Amino acid sequence: MLPLHLLRPLTAATSHTRAFSLSLQRNMRLLQFLQDGKQSVGAELQDTSIVNLSSSNPQIPNSLVKFLESGEDNFNLAKAALESSTKQTVQRSDIKILSPITNCEKVICVGMNYKDHCEEQNMPIPTEPVIFSKFPSSIVGDGDDIIIPKISDSVDWEVELAVVIGKEGKHIKESDALDYVAGYTVAHDVSARDWQMKRNSKQWLLGKTFDTFCPLGPVMVTKDEIKDPHNLSLKCLVNGQVMQSSNTNQLVFSIETCIAWISRIFTLKPGDVLLTGTPPGVGVFRNPPVFLKAGDTVVCDIEGIGKITNKMVAE
Repeated sequence: MLPLHLLRPLTAATSHTRAFSLSLQRNMRLLQFLQDGKQSVGAELQDTSIVNLSSSNPQIPNSLVKFLESGEDNFNLAKAALESSTKQTVQRSDIKILSPITNCEKVICVGMNYKDHCEEQNMPIPTEPVIFSKFPSSIVGDGDDIIIPKISDSVDWEVELAVVIGKEGKHIKESDALDYVAGYTVAHDVSARDWQMKRNSKQWLLGKTFDTFCPLGPVMVTKDEIKDPHNLSLKCLVNGQVMQSSNTNQLVFSIETCIAWISRIFTLKPGDVLLTGTPPGVGVFRNPPVFLKAGDTVVCDIEGIGKITNKMVAE
């Protein structure tokens, strides 16, 4: 954990949006989907059927980012829609599931944040969070293709727990950080290792942010759906073979520490996505290295959230 003395300068978080009450989330599994070319926000029920929240109440936006921007008001409307005897459900065969988060302001990533991932690289455990980013334009959803760029021959996999921010904040105290979390989703931090580790003066950005390099989904589970985000099993499979298998209890820096750290630098906004790091088993550190090729299928799976499946295709 980050030494506490480093966090003492933090002041109370400020928020300029509506109050966001986690007690009103009601254990929802929220998603975005397309039906007949129209985007909607929905909620997945226990039987995996989907309620179209946007059509149930015209006040509910068709974007989950906009849904979060209105805070508890939309959660109240969604709860009412789910409890209604006339709620509108849709068949999965009639819709296309999208990433739960699209058109967000930021995708923030934490590198070297699993103890066992540091060990596989023979690297020391960081003493402060290692932060980089991906462009939001790299986001795709469950079932979408991941494009292998023509200019890379070293595309690798990374399963990650992603945190979705629920309200605006700056200088957030570590003790308050989870109050700013709307929920969690599964992320695949696809990485072109040649561009990450050899090109661009070894700056990570370009190797991390090619188009389609940030699959998210299949849903955003609200915070109360996850008992302990720091004790979730996660794994990545390539063509059915388990390549990564670990637990979020291996995180070097907790979610709270990471939120407090980055909010000292920039303001967090509703819908911002924080990728918390990947465990060991990535392709680049295998002997010999293994990289993804066209036709491969990658599954990223996290306990309590679900799994996303994406096929690799050549550009």
